[in-house]
Amino acid sequence: MPELPEVETTLRGISPYLAGKVVHDVRIREFRLRWPIPRNLPDLLLNQKILKLSRRGKYLLFQFRSGHLLMHLGMSGSLRIVGAEEVPGKHDHLDIGVDDGCLLRFSDPRRFGSALWLDGDPYQHPLLKNLGPEPLAGNFCGDYLFRRSRGRTAPVKSFLMDSRVVVGVGNIYANEALFLSGIRPDRAAGKISRLRYQQLASDVIRVLGKAIEQGGTTLKDFVGGDGKPGYFKQQLNVYGRGGEPCVSCKKALREIRLGQRSTVFCRYCQR
Repeated sequence: MPELPEVETTLRGISPYLAGKVVHDVRIREFRLRWPIPRNLPDLLLNQKILKLSRRGKYLLFQFRSGHLLMHLGMSGSLRIVGAEEVPGKHDHLDIGVDDGCLLRFSDPRRFGSALWLDGDPYQHPLLKNLGPEPLAGNFCGDYLFRRSRGRTAPVKSFLMDSRVVVGVGNIYANEALFLSGIRPDRAAGKISRLRYQQLASDVIRVLGKAIEQGGTTLKDFVGGDGKPGYFKQQLNVYGRGGEPCVSCKKALREIRLGQRSTVFCRYCQR
């Protein structure tokens, strides 16, 4: 699933082509996504200027005068800028064309993504209003994680992936940040010290920042707005490496399931 770095990479890739442009064409080939695309979406978007593009967690927001288009990439989705002459493929479900000939194309093989229209304050929508802070914003820090974790018995990895605690830290980057911090992913969140949470917050920021610099992590379907894959996969220390040698101690990495998610860690370097 595309996580925060992949969504941020997409945002940075498509914004220069869309911000300030007027929508002149909307083509929907498949309405049946995680939530159905509104049938009247073309009427809502046509001849409207895209005022701003932004991100909240793993959601993308396209601001118009009359409302917002909210998009989520789901498990396998991608947004690319293509030429109007490019023939759509089997999984290309939505095209939004703007006045200079650029085309935003939404592809989603597994159809877990979404494209919804929001009339009111988008941040009060049920999908957004209960989200935690952005990990790359100034209000995210170790003290915050320490306070939120008190009394929590859930594993720290599950706690870190809870979007009500902090947004955008998915499975890949939770594994990686916990490795850098030397914290076992199955430790109870409420049993970790303030000092260790300060280190963990720093490593979350570090991992996400590096991943954004590399254009995200491509494991299967993800490509950025320019159609190129992300290259952070080459820098993964633990994710997807169960049974392989730890990059630090050279002992075999262990793979377990936490919250139905693959979790890889070093029993010797993480405690």
